[in-house]
Amino acid sequence: MKIVLITGSNGLLGQKLVYLLSGVEKIRVVATSKGENRMMRKNGYVYEPLDITNLKEIEKLILRYYPDVIINTAAITSADQCESDHKKCYKVNVKAVENLVKAANYIYAQVIQLSTDFIFDGKKGKYLEEDDTDPLSYYGKSKLESEMIVKETAERWALVRTSLVYGVTGNSGRTNFPLMVKQALTNNQKIRVNNDQYRTPTLAEDLAAGISAITNLDSVGIYHIAGAEYMSVLDIALKTAEFFSLDKSLIVPVKSADLNEVATRPLKAGLNIDKARVELKFSPHTFRQGLEIISRQM
Repeated sequence: MKIVLITGSNGLLGQKLVYLLSGVEKIRVVATSKGENRMMRKNGYVYEPLDITNLKEIEKLILRYYPDVIINTAAITSADQCESDHKKCYKVNVKAVENLVKAANYIYAQVIQLSTDFIFDGKKGKYLEEDDTDPLSYYGKSKLESEMIVKETAERWALVRTSLVYGVTGNSGRTNFPLMVKQALTNNQKIRVNNDQYRTPTLAEDLAAGISAITNLDSVGIYHIAGAEYMSVLDIALKTAEFFSLDKSLIVPVKSADLNEVATRPLKAGLNIDKARVELKFSPHTFRQGLEIISRQM
């Protein structure tokens, strides 16, 4: 029996991973998040509250369950929030990863750490795993630093970089870009959307499937797990409007510089997933298929 501990299980990706892996034979899932269990499904896994910024809490839980794999999905993912509060961002995105790696090394557990295409400078697009990194924001810098901690200090590790994750959770406490577009247009609100940024939008279920493959195969190294379609953020918004039969004229294209966002975003981001396709047999849904899936879940 392989024991998999998942942090951040109340979040979008964390929930998808808990639901997916708890249905896999010979895997026991220990779901953790700060505070109470807010997942809709309560069966098929064990839930333990955990503050990953507290090393003693982590060590106590690790020694209780002796997980074979620790998947860290917990992070502050808002680039603007990280830019405005470096201290909190560092505590959650960097120091907590250091804590998890220390605890994991006690029992030789594999650490699977989530990262982002925001570690790149956005001059190229569709980045390969071996491409040079050069983050433009504090969020990107924090995730790159967490990568370095994992690579340099974890006994067993895998890094999963992804791009613009979207999907539906039962508790819907947080939103993501396609859902934000849908909500605004449903309420007949105009939205300003940048027309000069490019990403590879990733369905949460696909990301969970890619991480599951790494877990099952005991894969090591860096993997880009994202959608296959390289799209502008504007096109993502327009396709979302088209799918849900909403008024596209409410979408106002603007340059990124005109949005006055706190954090600088890479313009041509997005990830090349060829390695994951070959080694993990990763095959993501198209963006339209992803919208069909979340439409059924809403």
